Amino acid sequence: MKKALILGVNGQDGSYLAEFLLDREYQVIGWIPSSIPISFENIQHILDRIIITKGDILDQDSLNACMEEYHPDEVYNLAAPSFAAASWKAAVQVGDIVALGVVRLLEAIRCVYPQAHFFQASSSEMYGNPTETPQNETTPFHPRNPYGMAKLYAHWATVNYRQRYNLFAVSGILFNHESPRRPVEFVTRKITNSAARIKAGLEHELLLGNLDGQRDWGFAGDYVEAMWMMLQKDQPDDFVIGLGQIHTVRDLLDQAFSYVNLDWHEYVKVDPTLFRKQESILQADISKAKLMLGWEPRVSFKDLVHIMVDADLELIGLNSPGEGARIIKKHHGD
Repeated sequence: MKKALILGVNGQDGSYLAEFLLDREYQVIGWIPSSIPISFENIQHILDRIIITKGDILDQDSLNACMEEYHPDEVYNLAAPSFAAASWKAAVQVGDIVALGVVRLLEAIRCVYPQAHFFQASSSEMYGNPTETPQNETTPFHPRNPYGMAKLYAHWATVNYRQRYNLFAVSGILFNHESPRRPVEFVTRKITNSAARIKAGLEHELLLGNLDGQRDWGFAGDYVEAMWMMLQKDQPDDFVIGLGQIHTVRDLLDQAFSYVNLDWHEYVKVDPTLFRKQESILQADISKAKLMLGWEPRVSFKDLVHIMVDADLELIGLNSPGEGARIIKKHHGD
């Protein structure tokens, strides 16, 4: 039985990855921080099937002890604050956790159990203001917020530890990926949650920023499969992972509200204070992942939105059209 250590197991990506690995008969060790309150909502249904361990990514001894105790075959670092726009309010903390935290983790692997295969969740935010669209593995980086800067530091740390110490260490450059487990602070979940609540008569208005903002949105459940596939290769390498398409916030509204037979124009108001100061077109070129991993996303943008609306309808006790559940069963068999 293979052992996998997942840092951030309780988050969106960590919970989907834990399910994926359990289905492949892994022993899953879920690492959570010991210093802050943690919600187990995303993993409540699998808590009896995984081992939970606590530690501090700011403490080298804590990470060393974890590697010493479990000797995992695979290590997935999915532990990081992921709300890029808010990173300006905690720039130093983000740098310590997202950037230096990865160096501490790589040091723990190098010193304690160097045969472990390591996955680092890099981010499309590293491109920031891209020089080309779509972006691939050779597109120059130009981050524009502390989160993107810290992710870039961690990305290059992973590359350099691979080259200097011959570790099996890889980065997946992940574009926006969403699911019903995404917090409501993110625009995708904000929209699907509001569509459900407006349908139920619990809300009557939705405030949004730039409706022309564009993103490459895919399904998180697809992306964790790519993470795993990267660690099964004979040689370590980095890959861009995304849907490969861009859609606007308007597209998201169209899909979410029409799914529940509503016209979003009647409920949505634009709030200029919610506009991002900087907007970029981030679109994944997943050619390399298709060619070398044999991976490509299974869930379309439309299907993703329907999955999320279904979940939000069920959350407030309304019957959903049920298309989301059928989509997941069709593509993932669960």
